[in-house]
Amino acid sequence: MERAPFFADIDDGPKGGAAWWLTADDGLRIRVGVWSKEAAKGTVLLFPGRTEYIEKYGRAAQDFAQRGYATLAVDWRGQGLADRILNDPMSGHVMHFTDYQRDVTAMMAAAEALDLPGPWHLLGHSMGGCIGLRSAMEGLPVASCAFSGPMWGIRMASSLRPLAWSLSWGSRRLGVGHLYAPGTASDNYVLTEPFETNKLTCDRGMYDYMIEQANAHPELGLGGPSLHWLHEALKETRALARKPSPNLPCLTVLGSDEDIVDVDRIYDRVNRWPGAELEVINGGRHEVMMDSTAMRQHVFDKIGAFYDRATDRLDQTAETA
Repeated sequence: MERAPFFADIDDGPKGGAAWWLTADDGLRIRVGVWSKEAAKGTVLLFPGRTEYIEKYGRAAQDFAQRGYATLAVDWRGQGLADRILNDPMSGHVMHFTDYQRDVTAMMAAAEALDLPGPWHLLGHSMGGCIGLRSAMEGLPVASCAFSGPMWGIRMASSLRPLAWSLSWGSRRLGVGHLYAPGTASDNYVLTEPFETNKLTCDRGMYDYMIEQANAHPELGLGGPSLHWLHEALKETRALARKPSPNLPCLTVLGSDEDIVDVDRIYDRVNRWPGAELEVINGGRHEVMMDSTAMRQHVFDKIGAFYDRATDRLDQTAETA
């Protein structure tokens, strides 16, 4: 593994954060970042959402460090400092949604090579929740999985869903899948959307922090998704919805004012996951881990306690084996 750039000037995380380059099995280069390797309780495998990057989760890593956990985060292919797939670097694009599993495989190999403390626990936000659900279904070696506003479906009016399918499918046949999905463009969301109408957070200070990061390192930013990405995402979320839930403890946190992912799909999955917990955060939007101090403390207390219980169950199972 080779050291990669890590922007400590914007991460606001625990001291000593560092990043490495990894190469997926199809040759694409991705980046992973680590905080608090010395943590005693275990490691959070943090799967970020679309448009996101390692440094955005520095504050989350700080919250987990205070609760005894190391954090390993990833720049998925096509975003952050990972290899971009199209000539237009601002377009969110992937050839096949399952290609993200190649990145997961490389990330897990890095976790082993870095000798990160166990047990490992998954935390998937938004698109990372979609990627993480498939990973968990396919045997990701974690003790538990938590999700924040998981993209188990994309929120849109029912009348628009057939149009989204037909446009995204047709774009592939016409060779224009690289074009932006309707209503999106190359702009970085936080640099163009006023705080008053944003769908991410209710906390102005946190939104300003996102803006500061975007201005300090524009190379980390991403615009809207391509039509091809949209088609792949629709296919993947439909495929996952038809699969049984994995045999793992599950906690999902969801803002009561969620307006980006499909809330009905989240309720359906939780209802079909034996023992799964759902915590609805009153007043929360899409990024409940990036909101007011009180909301963030509640969310991280909830996730930390959930991981602790999962670890206790592992210890009890080992004692009786």
